[in-house]
Amino acid sequence: MDFRTIVDIPSPGFRIEPGDRILTVGSCFADHLGKKFRDEAFPADVNPYGVMYNPASILHTVERYGKAVDVAIFTLGTNHVYRLKETGEIVDNCQKRPQSLFHEEELSVDDCRGYLEKAIGVLRQLNPDVKVFITVSPIRYAKYGYHGSQLSKASLLLAVDKLLGSQSIAAGETLAYFPAYEIVNDELRDYRFYAPDMLHPSQQAVDYIWERFVETVFSDAAKSYLQEWKPIKEALAHRPFNPDSDAYRSFLARTLEQKGKLAKKYPWLSPQQNQ
Repeated sequence: MDFRTIVDIPSPGFRIEPGDRILTVGSCFADHLGKKFRDEAFPADVNPYGVMYNPASILHTVERYGKAVDVAIFTLGTNHVYRLKETGEIVDNCQKRPQSLFHEEELSVDDCRGYLEKAIGVLRQLNPDVKVFITVSPIRYAKYGYHGSQLSKASLLLAVDKLLGSQSIAAGETLAYFPAYEIVNDELRDYRFYAPDMLHPSQQAVDYIWERFVETVFSDAAKSYLQEWKPIKEALAHRPFNPDSDAYRSFLARTLEQKGKLAKKYPWLSPQQNQ
């Protein structure tokens, strides 16, 4: 008997390769995914200018970032934005200024699609072969009310659907949707997969989504790299009872030696490459 529904994830026409330069931008969930890449020692920049919840702010980050990457992951949180009344500009962070200075509004489906299309265009100017994944964050926004939160997510989902169907964006070969939102809501679908606030996914849920992501979009070479890196990662994460002991110094020296050997195969692991 089956006691849960498994979300089908269509295989994209491209794969993440070992050592791809990664950029994750978006809601708190982008931080979760970015941390996973960093744990696996991928060269990754994670929300370089802070958490960005809406498509307009994601565009602002990409424009400001100005670097070529191999993979970009946009995690959409909401279609709500705040405009500074004085200038009319959408701000990415209210910086604790009085709410009276801002006007809150909701971006339309077409607005969301347009901002995402511009962000992808900026990335493609720097690297025409950049691979872009778009996800919708499973985090619910209680401040909008739960119905309002669902409406916001629906706008984002419709915008992504329109984007993927756009002729101008050339989706398919380097652009795909990953269903993180659907995995939490339709597959896990249980409060044990939420953090104590009952709004954010738990670490177990994040780990499961990461497993599905790796399974679906990592190349065979990237999966092989993860297996080779795993024992070194675990050794480096080891916390000894006595860090000053000769036994731990020897253990650490052996681990760094193994990392150095692996860096000959995967150069981005070399400290010089990370400077």
